[in-house]
Amino acid sequence: MSRVILFNKPYGVLSQFTDAKSPSPRPTLSGFVDVPNVYPAGRLDRDSEGLLVLTDDGKLQARIADPKHKLSKTYLVQVEGDPADSDLQALRDGVTLKDGPTRPAKVRLIDPPVLWDRDPPVRFRKSVPDRWLEITISEGRNRQVRRMTAHIGFPTLRLVRWRVGNWTLDGIPSGTWLEAE
Repeated sequence: MSRVILFNKPYGVLSQFTDAKSPSPRPTLSGFVDVPNVYPAGRLDRDSEGLLVLTDDGKLQARIADPKHKLSKTYLVQVEGDPADSDLQALRDGVTLKDGPTRPAKVRLIDPPVLWDRDPPVRFRKSVPDRWLEITISEGRNRQVRRMTAHIGFPTLRLVRWRVGNWTLDGIPSGTWLEAE
């Protein structure tokens, strides 16, 4: 039976268990998840937060991480600026980034979600509005959501992965984990 751990990765934590090559060690999964023989299925950048799935099942790990399986991932994204629905159509159609075209994304404007405080907080600027989006993609290139929002002129300020496949962050506080059933 596969073991699946759902971890709510805080901002600033690496999606790996060690950081031996860094001259100044940074926080890693080992400071939060003390479960032997589980490994991240995919990555979540250090400056991103949210759901990281860990497992001891190599086949499951590959199915989650490999874009050819088209497993959907949903992100709550705070962007700089105030995009209109028409601005988001490009993401729904698919945009062409430096590494090629993206698959069409599901995108909608949402009210600010109720989330934990981020440390450090996102910089607030009175003169520049911000909005929240819900973006669902079925691939997972390096920094893809950030590059997509920047491509349409609305840089990402905060990125929280909320869902991977059928697993969500519901009821998992930042920095904690639970075992999926």
